Amino acid sequence: MVISENEFGERVDATFEAVELALDEIDSDLDYEAGGGVLTVDFENGTTMVFSRQPPVRQLWLAARSGGFHFEYDHEADDWRNTRDGQLFRPFVVEQMRTQAGLEFEWL
Repeated sequence: MVISENEFGERVDATFEAVELALDEIDSDLDYEAGGGVLTVDFENGTTMVFSRQPPVRQLWLAARSGGFHFEYDHEADDWRNTRDGQLFRPFVVEQMRTQAGLEFEWL
């Protein structure tokens, strides 16, 4: 099910806010900055993770050290779903941060 442009914007904004709140709870010296439809996270180990909204295709993209990933919103799961393998966004982000930066945190 394709979401409207308005709903897409609301979902991405809520997701970016949730990522920022989760990052605020991590006991680590990381920096993040949001603006222009992009959320950039810089980790202590010098790596970066970039979350970006893609309005034309209504997807949320994640660029990480392990690659680029595209997510579409899944209403039933109330989360974004990886277009490649179907993984849900939140557990995927937790795993990517663990693998890329050694961060251990829970994000439900």
